[in-house]
Amino acid sequence: MRHEIRVWDLPTRLFHWTLTLCIVLGIIFVKIGGNAMQLHAYCGYFALALVVFRIIWGFAGSWHARFANFVPSPKRLVAYLKGETAGGLGHNPLGALSVIALLLAVLLQASTGLFADDDIFFQGPLTKYVSNATVAFLTSIHRFNQYIIMALVALHIGAILFYQIYKKESLVGPMITGDKKILVTNEVSVSTESIDTGKQRLAALVIFVAVGVGLYYLIN
Repeated sequence: MRHEIRVWDLPTRLFHWTLTLCIVLGIIFVKIGGNAMQLHAYCGYFALALVVFRIIWGFAGSWHARFANFVPSPKRLVAYLKGETAGGLGHNPLGALSVIALLLAVLLQASTGLFADDDIFFQGPLTKYVSNATVAFLTSIHRFNQYIIMALVALHIGAILFYQIYKKESLVGPMITGDKKILVTNEVSVSTESIDTGKQRLAALVIFVAVGVGLYYLIN
């Protein structure tokens, strides 16, 4: 019997698409340069708040948003690669590793951006608290890490196209609506449905606002 199940809660979906927008705009603004660098910085601040929120939500969120329910153990990863286990409703083991890698890369990018200085258009708000050598080092990491993020994004898009074309499975649709139509089996049951109530959405909003306020005071 097929059943429509809520996989991605609203906070997770909003995080996904807002972070996507931040990354795209951040890349565009840095390529424009000049006065657009300030807009690039705003994208970075917002991305940092989003990633910190997602880390917290990875422990406090609904079933499929929690790290404990999608980050694979080495044993499960090997079994998946051998085709011995299914991928699951949310992120499959490889997708989970991709998500973690992207979260860490964006966290590194946004954090180093706070200390970055291009000597022309932009100086990070925390550069005054560290030495010139540290600023130069973190700026070099910030510049190099952008290519890692681009590679991870390209890999992510490639995986989406692969699933859409070859497996006839849309990964984009569920990340928009939150729902997947599944065949209920012993391995996949409705008990793993993500709770997506108004109370939980309010909790997510409170967490994000708290993170945003904390970040505002940090950079000011």
